[in-house]
Formats: sequence, C-alpha cells, structure tokens
Amino acid sequence: MKFIRWLLFPFSILYAAIVLLRNWAYDNQLYKSTSFHFPVVVIGNLAVGGTGKSPMTEYVLRLIKPYLKVTVLSRGYGRKTKGFRYVGVKDHATLVGDEPLQIKRKFPDTDVVVCENRVKGIQQIQDQTDAVLLDDAYQHRRLQPSFSILLFDYASLTGPIIPLPTGNFREQLNGSKRADIIVVTKCPMDIPSTLKFSIESRIRKHTQAAIFYTKVSYQRLQTINGLLYEESILSDTAAILLTGIAKPEPLFAYLKPQLKDLNHLSYPDHHNFSQEDLNKISRSFQHLVAKHKIIITTEKDIQRLPTAFIEQYPVYYIPIEQTFLFRQAAAFDTMVKRAFRI
Repeated sequence: MKFIRWLLFPFSILYAAIVLLRNWAYDNQLYKSTSFHFPVVVIGNLAVGGTGKSPMTEYVLRLIKPYLKVTVLSRGYGRKTKGFRYVGVKDHATLVGDEPLQIKRKFPDTDVVVCENRVKGIQQIQDQTDAVLLDDAYQHRRLQPSFSILLFDYASLTGPIIPLPTGNFREQLNGSKRADIIVVTKCPMDIPSTLKFSIESRIRKHTQAAIFYTKVSYQRLQTINGLLYEESILSDTAAILLTGIAKPEPLFAYLKPQLKDLNHLSYPDHHNFSQEDLNKISRSFQHLVAKHKIIITTEKDIQRLPTAFIEQYPVYYIPIEQTFLFRQAAAFDTMVKRAFRI
C-alpha cells in the first residue's frame, strides 16, 4: 500500500500546487470569503483525520456554553443526507454523521447542525445563536472565521510533511499562518526538549501563533447508558476492540496490558457497519474464552452501531478527553474565552 502511494507522488506535487494557488487566490481576495458579526470559531487540521478534533470541540464547548448560546456546526462527514439539518439525540449516524451525533448526545441542550456549505449553514442559524463553533472547517476558505484553532498530531510533526495522496496532509505547513492557536495533540507525557524545540522551529517558520500541547486522557469504560465497567475485573476480561477511526493503534496499546486478551477488529474511519460486519464481530466475540468478555469500541464508533446490536451484546466505549501539558490549560482557556468575546 505504501509503495502504491509513493507511485502517486507526482499527483501529490500537483495537489500541493493546486492548494497553494487556491489559498493564494483567497489570501489576495480573488475569491470571496464571508465573515459574520459574531464569534465564529473554527477547529481544524492540515492532515487527514486522527488529530482529536472531536475532543477539542467538546473541550471548547464545555468552556464556553456557561456564558453563551453556542451552536456547533459540522459538515456531517459520512452521512447519507445533504444540505442543512438539525441533529437530534435519536438520529442515526447515517443521517447526520457520527461526530455531530456524538456531540449532540453529550450536550443535548446545545444546538448541533450539519451543512456541507458552512456559510449557508451559519446564515440559517445566525439569528438564533450567540456564537458558532465549527468542527473541521479549516480548509473551508469561503468562510472567514473570527478565530481558528489548528491541531497537529504530535507524530505527524516528527516526520516529513507530504501532501495527499502519497502523504496525509491537505496543506503544507505554510497553511498554519491562518491559525490563531496551534495545539499539538496526542503527545507523550515526556516530550524530549530537543524534539519540542524541533517541532516549534518548524512551525515558527510560518506563524507566531501560540503553541499548546495536549495528551489523550482515557476515561472509564462505560455503556451507552452510562453504566461503568468494574475496573477490578479487567485483568480477567477478554475483549474485542472494535474501531472505525483513523488511528486506533494508541488505543489498542493502552488497553492491551489491562486485559486478559484483546482482539482488534479494525475498519476504515467513519465506517458504516454492515450486517456482515456485525456477524463477524458476533463470531469473534463468541470465540473469546474468559470469565468475563466484552466488546470495546470508541465513543465515535458506538454512534454507528445499531441499537439492537448494543442491546444484545455487552458493548462498552471508552471516552477520551484532552489534557494540557506544561500547565498550559489556563492560558488556552483565556485565549479561547477572548475569542468568544467573554
């Protein structure tokens, strides 16, 4: 697979040139960007998937919602519908996308909407909200946000920045110049000072935006109804790890030492589970041998599993949160509140 992607490297050069030209046209106002009179805050990345946009969206929402009525707007990646739509807690992921559905179920009193055209989406809700928080709209240049939070996966900054389709980057690092805040996510607890200096030196060639560092904090295993799994029996538990996310390896590495046995069934990001998939998962679960056995999935993936399947099997998901390193949380919170004019 990697060999095939390298064969496509000429297309990566062409892709990078097109993106560069498009950004130049927007930067020089040859293409129109629309701005709004109230806070419109974008969370995004330069790479494809796996940087932690959903946990960051939830972090910002928890921070701001006590002060303002914030509406979350997303494209609704993976949905089979088109156009503008409010997300309901009883919706299915095929109607609204798994990530918007996850946010709506966690924050039921917050308006969550999906619309592939973010400008039209904001225009439709602008009279009913104080501010808009957008998930994954950094490349949506038709929109001029009032503030942008750009996320980088830590591992992606320790290697070469290669555009699609050979690499995983939608833009080169010079795209970071549009960011107001940069967050390096999924960091190890101890970042070598030399590597931290190298990362910041790469970024500083393009922007003077404040740089923050976070790590993933895994929470307790729980059911969709909030029932926690007993931690004292984890070592006697065998499990199927079911994932349809971009980078499941860190989760597997986190769970493996805690369980008696762990079998991983990995699917592509935003995968819609077919009946054949569910049958395979069921067979794998039946083959587990242990006093206790469960199915573990992610918070995003459980949004796409059928209710009947969740009710039939002991399915648990593991929530994740962003934790700031180097005592940076207070400074980040202050900047974000200022962005929302609080």
